[in-house]
Amino acid sequence: MVRCWFLLSLFIHTLYAHSDFFTSIGQMTDLLYTEKDLVTSLKEYIRQEENRLEQVKQWADKVDSLTNTATQDPEGYLGHPVNAFKLMKRLNSEWAGLESLVLKDTTNGFISNLTTQRQFFPTDEDQTGAAKALLRLQDTYQLSANTISTGDLPGVKSGVVHKSRMTVEDCFELGKIAYSEADYYHTELWMAQALTQLDEGEESIIDKVTVMDYLSYAIYQQEELEQALELTKRMLNLDPNHLRANGNLKYFEFQLEKQRKAEEEKKGKEVKKSEEKLLDKRDAQRKRSKDPLPERKKYEMLCRGEGVKLTPRRQSRLFCRYFDNNRNPQLLLAPVKMEDEWDRPHIVRYHDIISESEIEKVKEIAKPRLRRATVHDPITGKLTTAQYRVSKSAWLSAYEHSTIERINQRIEDVTGLEMDTAEELQVANYGVGGQYEPHFDFGRKDEPDAFKELGTGNRIATWLFYMSDVSAGGATVFTDVGASVWPKKGTAVFWYNLFASGEGDYSTRHAACPVLVGNKWVSNKWIHERGQEFRRPCGLTEME
Repeated sequence: MVRCWFLLSLFIHTLYAHSDFFTSIGQMTDLLYTEKDLVTSLKEYIRQEENRLEQVKQWADKVDSLTNTATQDPEGYLGHPVNAFKLMKRLNSEWAGLESLVLKDTTNGFISNLTTQRQFFPTDEDQTGAAKALLRLQDTYQLSANTISTGDLPGVKSGVVHKSRMTVEDCFELGKIAYSEADYYHTELWMAQALTQLDEGEESIIDKVTVMDYLSYAIYQQEELEQALELTKRMLNLDPNHLRANGNLKYFEFQLEKQRKAEEEKKGKEVKKSEEKLLDKRDAQRKRSKDPLPERKKYEMLCRGEGVKLTPRRQSRLFCRYFDNNRNPQLLLAPVKMEDEWDRPHIVRYHDIISESEIEKVKEIAKPRLRRATVHDPITGKLTTAQYRVSKSAWLSAYEHSTIERINQRIEDVTGLEMDTAEELQVANYGVGGQYEPHFDFGRKDEPDAFKELGTGNRIATWLFYMSDVSAGGATVFTDVGASVWPKKGTAVFWYNLFASGEGDYSTRHAACPVLVGNKWVSNKWIHERGQEFRRPCGLTEME
């Protein structure tokens, strides 16, 4: 057993000298195997003291069953965001509780080793990150708390083994994290869901009064005094001596009375000006109707498959074709399948452009190197992490493996653009609710030093491989023009970031939508100005 733990310790130390687990499902899958090994060791301990540790045995059986199912298809299992959140919560919080439960026997090998291994477990940051990801998915895809709690997400088939429900404790934890961020909107949603599940008879160590205490405060912070008062009265029916509830009852009643008087005075004054206000309101409505849709709202609509669509006339000008890039010798016998995705900017998709074996090799090389994805700081020009980009990435050079070299050559053959000055192949794996909010790939005029360190000029074009299918979410959307491009394994999309003049094409502003269900792997090549003959060789034209 000691040998087993030593090997496991070495394995974990090698693979998990990282952080930000929640930002990459690919790396999170290994946590399932780690947890399964811990359960196996735990069950050996339980057999030694079966009677005294019956409570621990029940816990182990539950998690053992869960991990047995999960490890049959780790990426599919963690592709459900509720499962990913519960894994973060379980390893960060619940295993610590188990440790305390059996800490009476500190000489036992399992306890000492569990304590040692916990330094490599997910952190509070991981658990909070996974929770925030669920809230982001809730907002982007307009999901109710009940939909997420029951696990009935779009893209999840009924009866599948990966579907998972949230307990009262899970909902309460999500509400508490929102509360700690002063996010009272989501605090209300998730405390209300926890209360609903308690009202429906779900057993929990969390009591109704505790939930209602958070809920009433969140409602009060959103200026819903009457609802907060009713909830406080319900709290006092359950616990008449609750000090905060008794204080809040008097305060809410006082504030409501004050509010009613203010409204009555305001109503008397407003009668005289009703006609004038009606005209002002109509003018304001007309003015608002001309305002452009805020980018955040447009982004989320496109992620849901809503928003701008091509007119029939524009749609009729998009085609599929076999393409050999002006009889390129590498493409004569096997031209690529090319499809127009959008006209302005002209976005094309290449089908069957990367094989299954190539995808697996790229993932195999990249996975041990995945680190939190970075962005260029527009002020310093240096790379830094950002909350609006949630994923992990790795950079692969052509000299490392023949597969990478072959992929780079294929991009050059299809696009006709020089790869020597392009950036290395970037491989990205998106975590729970993984996304990259609207951005430009090229450096703007107010970012003169964006790629100064590379010394290869601006980014002419972007090539993006999709290396996995995504059950729900995960689209690449272009917010300025309303285009949505959906992931399809084995395909790649391509577009120019610059006009022939070298000016940036601002219509290429795009984003990677949050992954709702599934595991998204992509790899991309950013092609730079230096060494290029600027032309549009790969069938891309300036569509009118």
